[in-house]
Amino acid sequence: MRTRAKICGITRPQDIQAAVEAGADAIGLVFYEPSPRNVSIELAKQLAQHIPPYVNIVGLFVNASAEEIAQVLEDVPLDILQFHGDETAEQCQQIAQYNKRRWYKAIQIKPDLDNSEIITTIRQYQQAGASAMLLDAWHPELKGGTGHSFDWSQFPKLDIPLILAGGLKPENIEEAIQTTQAYAVDVSGGVESAKGIKDQQLIEKFMQGVQRGSAK
Repeated sequence: MRTRAKICGITRPQDIQAAVEAGADAIGLVFYEPSPRNVSIELAKQLAQHIPPYVNIVGLFVNASAEEIAQVLEDVPLDILQFHGDETAEQCQQIAQYNKRRWYKAIQIKPDLDNSEIITTIRQYQQAGASAMLLDAWHPELKGGTGHSFDWSQFPKLDIPLILAGGLKPENIEEAIQTTQAYAVDVSGGVESAKGIKDQQLIEKFMQGVQRGSAK
């Protein structure tokens, strides 16, 4: 099975077109104002109109309330919620039930974190109903989009879909997939010419690397 791929932090219709044509399975929209890739509800509504069926729309939120997410959902047909802040397993479960959406949680892998701690955290969210878990590089200030990767040998093998993020780019995606055997990969800065501005050629090269990595 080919590794699934999400292009995150999209802000322009032409970048959606490039991602879809290259074979991306999901488009990520960031609803977090401090992020340079943040989109307003109005812009997200316009972007969603360019996303065809069978391509999932993922909404990334950082410590947002159930009501704030509900406000987005009134205008933007998100398929999946991505919690990328300090949300507990219980909070994720409650917010998702309130909004009747599937969800997954991003966790940051600190350099000194051992595998048993990672697995314990994943299990907590899995028991709360997470559809998947996203493993990202740790940063003391940033919530994703760091451009940094973590030690892929820490990537566990579990019975829940695991998504790899952090520092992925066309040059390393093939190795990343072969090393981690991740269910899916999530890229943002690695396919950009500037923050929030995707590069069509980089997207194409990235997706080609996904294909090669999945085939081995």
